[in-house]
Amino acid sequence: MSETSGHDVGGGDAAEEVRVLEARVTELEIKASFAEDLVDHLNAQVAKQQEQIDALVREVMQLRRQVPEGRGDAAGALRDELPPHY
Repeated sequence: MSETSGHDVGGGDAAEEVRVLEARVTELEIKASFAEDLVDHLNAQVAKQQEQIDALVREVMQLRRQVPEGRGDAAGALRDELPPHY
């Protein structure tokens, strides 16, 4: 008797092994299909996030252009101002 992965291949056992292997292949095909769907979903998500990042970069660049260049350190200038109650 020949053995393949711990199962006897002789007689009626061969038909059972074929059924088991077919079930395993079907299960793997289902898992592969779900994995493919997940990859497609994640790809779409990454593309959407990249669009958002690009939009935010454009917005930051636009805001930087609006800040007058002669002001220097804007945070430092605000620190040096006296509060309104003085």
